[in-house]
Amino acid sequence: MTAKSNATAATSGDETHLVGSDLKRVDAHVIGSDEYAEIPELDPSWLVPVEVTAEGSVRRRGRPTKPDAKRQVTLRLSPSVLDYFRATGEGWQRRIDEALLGIVAAEQASSNGRKNGA
Repeated sequence: MTAKSNATAATSGDETHLVGSDLKRVDAHVIGSDEYAEIPELDPSWLVPVEVTAEGSVRRRGRPTKPDAKRQVTLRLSPSVLDYFRATGEGWQRRIDEALLGIVAAEQASSNGRKNGA
């Protein structure tokens, strides 16, 4: 086994097999005419029609995204906060979102009260 190979040796009983990949060998392989028979013909039904807007962007198929759709973020939380919510079981991420929404609503109500009372 060469140092450049990504393969590792795995032993089962008395035999040693190489496990992993040999990308140089794969890259060097030329597909023969007999192998083309294994590849199915490209059928027009496989292609999805695309609509392009006047601005030149592609209009996506499927369910439209909600205007207030949630966005994925990376968030660092204190271990105690994470442990607490995870201990509540499945749906703990949703409960964190609900707790934060409650804080935002309370802050907005408090802020509106200060504006109206001042």
